[in-house]
Amino acid sequence: MTATIGWDIGGAHVKAARAENGRLVAVAQRACAPHLGLAHLEAPIRETLVELGPAARHRVTMTAELSDAFEDRGRGVVSVAAVVAREIGNEDILFYAGARGFVSRAEVAGAARSIASANWRASAELVARHCDDALFIDIGSTTTDLVPIRNGAVAARGETDAERLVHGELAYAGFSRGAPQAYATRAPVDGLWTPLVNEAFASMADVRRVLGDLPEGESVADLSPTADGRGKTAAASSARLARLVGRDGGDLSAAQIRALADHLARAQLRAIEDQIALLASREAISGDMLFVGAGAGRGLAARLATSQGHAYRDFAGFVEAPDALASLAADCAPAASLALLDC
Repeated sequence: MTATIGWDIGGAHVKAARAENGRLVAVAQRACAPHLGLAHLEAPIRETLVELGPAARHRVTMTAELSDAFEDRGRGVVSVAAVVAREIGNEDILFYAGARGFVSRAEVAGAARSIASANWRASAELVARHCDDALFIDIGSTTTDLVPIRNGAVAARGETDAERLVHGELAYAGFSRGAPQAYATRAPVDGLWTPLVNEAFASMADVRRVLGDLPEGESVADLSPTADGRGKTAAASSARLARLVGRDGGDLSAAQIRALADHLARAQLRAIEDQIALLASREAISGDMLFVGAGAGRGLAARLATSQGHAYRDFAGFVEAPDALASLAADCAPAASLALLDC
């Protein structure tokens, strides 16, 4: 048996997937908080390794270098690589450097720019093995990746976050994390336009929970703490959203809270649609192009495909595994892709 574990080390989650002889057999996800200290990254990696078991090969991508625990991305990449190597303790560890492919631990410092936040490309490379032409949309908890696939190859113009943002290939619009007021400055309340309070009173998870897109309680799509430390219930989410418009939860009816959440959700979706429009303006998207969705928010990608007249396929369909496991793999697409690309 040849086992490979793919790792996606993020600033909010550690995700990992185990493949054996080319078939995915396990996926794990844990919350992490490297901005609170590297111990908050080390422990989730250690716990995940215990859960998935030893493997001959480990393939690693990351976005945790963006954490303000590090002075800059380069130092972040080197630090995260050191943590991973120490915790895994395996000689066969390679780090994903985007279009450059995999590099060894000794090459990390020199390849830091390519390693930084390259996880999107790993997923896109796997999609390109199955699709000649597609738009890959990975809506994670924090960001959305939009990657054109042309003639069976990744056709992105950007490599770094800065390049991808201006080319329409990255949007800081995530399914559950982030502030709703990032997408709107006002909202309709009781027949009046009300400016939003620019405080960390609520997150997009509260919007999703009120709309029924996110279940109550702990979920793999929402492992982060709530803004006020209170529960992950629809009622608690309603109260947090009400604070964004200067109200208490009891000041608004259930219908008014839902209308507020719907307005904020649609505002966020427009931010993603704007990036799709930018891609279309350079003819990176054709009228009949397949949309492929991944990430915890891939249901939104399916809605985008329908609204824009495109066929849709779920990333889970590219993973040879039972349905429940394939769905988890789609939630953790970069980790699953690294495990499978190396098989």
